[in-house]
Amino acid sequence: MTDFDGSNHRDISSSFFSASTTNSPADKSKNKGGKGSKKQVFESYMTSEEVSQGLKRGELIQVQCNCIITQLHGRDIFLDGIVSRNRALNGDVVVVQVLPPEQWKRTPRPDVIVEDRYNDRDELVSKVQNIALSDKGTVVYIVEKKHSRAATGFLKFLPDKPFAMFAPVDHRVPRINVPLADCPLDFSSRPGDYISTLFICRITNWSTDSNFAEGRLAKTLGQAGEIEPETEGILTEYDVDFSEFSDEVLDCLPKNLPWTIPPEEMKKRRDLRKECIFTIDPATARDLDDALSCKQLPDGNFELGVHIADVSYFVEEDNSLDSIASRRATSVYMVQKVIPMLPRLLCEELCSLNPLTDRLTFSVIWKITPEGKILSEWFGRSVICSCVKLSYDHAQSMIEAPDKMFSAEELPPVDPTHPIDEIHQAVLNLHSIAKNLRAQRFSGGALRLDQLKLSFTLDKETMMPQGCYVYQYRDSNKLVEEFMLLANIATANHIYRKFPGLALLRRHPPPKAKMVDELQELCDQLGIDIDLSSAGALHKSLNTTLGDDEYTSARKEVLTHMCSRPMQMALYFCTGVVKEEQQFKHYALNVPLYTHFTSPIRRYADIIVHRLLASSLSCGPHLGLSTEEVEKQASHCNDRKTVSKRVQELSSELFFGVFVKECGPLDSEAMVMGVLDQSFDVLVLRYGVQKRIYCKSVSGLDSFRHHKVGKKSELTLVWTPDDLEKAPVEQIISVFTLVDVQLRADGAPMKYSAVLKRIAPLI
Repeated sequence: MTDFDGSNHRDISSSFFSASTTNSPADKSKNKGGKGSKKQVFESYMTSEEVSQGLKRGELIQVQCNCIITQLHGRDIFLDGIVSRNRALNGDVVVVQVLPPEQWKRTPRPDVIVEDRYNDRDELVSKVQNIALSDKGTVVYIVEKKHSRAATGFLKFLPDKPFAMFAPVDHRVPRINVPLADCPLDFSSRPGDYISTLFICRITNWSTDSNFAEGRLAKTLGQAGEIEPETEGILTEYDVDFSEFSDEVLDCLPKNLPWTIPPEEMKKRRDLRKECIFTIDPATARDLDDALSCKQLPDGNFELGVHIADVSYFVEEDNSLDSIASRRATSVYMVQKVIPMLPRLLCEELCSLNPLTDRLTFSVIWKITPEGKILSEWFGRSVICSCVKLSYDHAQSMIEAPDKMFSAEELPPVDPTHPIDEIHQAVLNLHSIAKNLRAQRFSGGALRLDQLKLSFTLDKETMMPQGCYVYQYRDSNKLVEEFMLLANIATANHIYRKFPGLALLRRHPPPKAKMVDELQELCDQLGIDIDLSSAGALHKSLNTTLGDDEYTSARKEVLTHMCSRPMQMALYFCTGVVKEEQQFKHYALNVPLYTHFTSPIRRYADIIVHRLLASSLSCGPHLGLSTEEVEKQASHCNDRKTVSKRVQELSSELFFGVFVKECGPLDSEAMVMGVLDQSFDVLVLRYGVQKRIYCKSVSGLDSFRHHKVGKKSELTLVWTPDDLEKAPVEQIISVFTLVDVQLRADGAPMKYSAVLKRIAPLI
């Protein structure tokens, strides 16, 4: 499912502040001036007492730092440059003072932002359109430094200085002065040797009287542009723990290997080992969280089961293993590797639902009609033995050839007690029921915003990209997704019923109203008949209003991207903290209650949900959780999920940059996604990547002019003719315009540009 990004707002009260708060009140008295003092660049932070009182009076607001911050009630607060951000970095939870209206300014709001690896919104100020009056604010306190304060970048030698200048790759991070003692021994004498060496630096201090932070070099990564140094830099910047698990953690794992299920544990569970149960996953998956079963009953209905790895059996509350899992909160998937939440003995062996092996599970079993109506429901701890590990390709082949007799050679090893035909029929039955459930979900008002996902084929030895392709989301994927959703919804209802003040659920707030209104106005002007009044109406619009030709899917991709921008992020929360039940709702799924239950090997939130479920069924220990603890962990899971998603994106961008360098230049058609006054954004159709093209850098362009009516923006490009006796050729650029581009590697490591190709002259 698509996860929607947005600001993560959290409230604080006077009780929040303590001696451990990020900013010491002593900061208030620093750099007050006096003889010989430096000029103050930044305002000193308020004290915690002043902030607490200001929040109570409504004079201050707490938000998550970005260039433009959107308030819960729809107001934008613009932090105008580095001084207004007052040493806060992207992601930090800050307290902002909104300036009086006479100090507000007319500032640009980016319509579409498709920048390179690091996107500094400040740099967009001179480039973007849609000028809107925004509240202007300044950061007066940092509540929580969520940014790691680590950055990758390059060293620059400064003659006659006792320090070197560290220039981060991410322009949102300030330049950092680092002691020469931290630098390589021959850096001062041979700085040119290190021009392309990538380092990690950590900010240690940033005083009020300097534009530059102070820091220490943490590590020399290696050559910029190489995959492993760049990957380690990404992980470190985003504070992803990729260290080996400690002996203390490993001591929590079973010692007697090979491990078998204890007889006393077997007695407590429903024995499903003789049932036809199987997994469907990507071909390369090692952490198999979920399995499915579907048995036809004499009355024509089905007994359908979702069986999830019982990770909570192995991860006991409050031990070292639980502690590290809760801190990591999620596995992080990169193109070439996975940073696991749990030790590999668990995630790839003891918990993974590997075929032909007895495994502990939590099962949800329904009696269900062929149309998808649930007649009964059972939750419980169980034991299964998966009869085969199917890939999505295997399952897709079975769906596409319902009458075919598959041979043993066409499939992975199969338990001989279950004929291949039995497994094939179960897949077909699951597919049929899933189609009905899916149709009911969308007719009932659900929304899915699919965006193109780039996948890579890697050289097995070097792990370098050999090829890339847009991942195809097929019926086999939809089958699995449908039953995971069904299990998650059923579990959410069950644990909320049992623990109304303690359940960990997942909510998805509706999109930001102001941005929806602006998008509706733009679509109206573009002649796009789209209904943004609800999730269901939007889904119907996206699937019915974009024509019927070879570029229909491209137009849908562009419009999907436009519709994703107003969407907020789905969030974990504790039901005892969010008081109004209406706010529990999941907007995109259009269900009142939702949670995550189906991926406990890779998500810590699911482990908490499993513990709640076990306690509700009296087949687990008494819960020692409080509302505050669940909410704190939910908030941490939200943060780490956001980080995991960003790291995954950066890994994909890294590999695609290498692919362009090694295999480019690459030609493709592209479709315009958004138009600014001096540039435009395109979706490169062959590869599903988004790039910005700057008019001033287009070779062969004589001039360009920008025209805007309402929300609709157009550029007219005037091409210099090859034959000077002929008139210049004009090209209109607006949303949905098709253009030809070539992707070429830039001089900078891992960077590439989309170069606009000249249009053919009219004959």
